[in-house]
Amino acid sequence: MSVRTPDPDPTPDLPGDGVQPGPAWLSDIELEQVRRRLPLLYVEAVPVRVDGLGQVSEVGVLLRANAVGEITRTLVSGRVMYGETLREALFRHLEKDLGPMAFPLLPASPVPFQVAEYFPMPGVSPFTDERQHAVSLAYVVPVTGTCEPRQDALEITWMTPDEAVSPTVCEELEGGRGALVKAAMASVGRIA
Repeated sequence: MSVRTPDPDPTPDLPGDGVQPGPAWLSDIELEQVRRRLPLLYVEAVPVRVDGLGQVSEVGVLLRANAVGEITRTLVSGRVMYGETLREALFRHLEKDLGPMAFPLLPASPVPFQVAEYFPMPGVSPFTDERQHAVSLAYVVPVTGTCEPRQDALEITWMTPDEAVSPTVCEELEGGRGALVKAAMASVGRIA
């Protein structure tokens, strides 16, 4: 399981210094060192479609190839950069994974429906990430536009809330995210 976000293309720093990563990003080596010492902060989004009454009618689950080439199901997720607000990070990752025409409606309050802790060792929490200890703030985010997944997301599958929390789909979601989808649907009153 991975809650990874690819770093953007490097940007030029000072003349003569060559190409350097942006100031808010860590190099691959620095990131690996930090992951061994500190929990990292992530945001995750469960994209949904809502009907005219504001009730969740569909849940979007991403299909993605993981680092070892396996096809898995996952949610929108990624790191929060230094100096970035939670709202900015959430919007950036929604646009990165769903495309610029998804038109997400970010929540009025930055309070997540759940805080998920990912550990490299199974059994500590329902959530695992073999690379790191990560803390993720999870949000239900309605999207109103056309979703065209980008980057490492291959497609988005829209399903009913009941389908999204079915045992089959929950088992396909990487890193224990099936539990996160169930909590998301409970937070919006779609399951008991």
